[in-house]
Amino acid sequence: MDPRDYTRSADGQPPDAYREFDATELYCPNCREAVPVRKHLLLVLPEGDKYEYRCVYCAASVGTKMDHQRKPVSLIL
Repeated sequence: MDPRDYTRSADGQPPDAYREFDATELYCPNCREAVPVRKHLLLVLPEGDKYEYRCVYCAASVGTKMDHQRKPVSLIL
């Protein structure tokens, strides 16, 4: 049996556990090594939330992530 069969569901999509990842460590150009990071909400957009990863030691921005929402946001005016 092919081991790749375990990483796909019946419809060919990856399992829900593999769709979204959060970084715990990223390379910081100021510290010049992989460091722990904190995730901060940067923007709330109609297509999803944008997060910024910052170094815990020097607070430099080391990456971003776009978290796409499953349901569209409806606004009531």
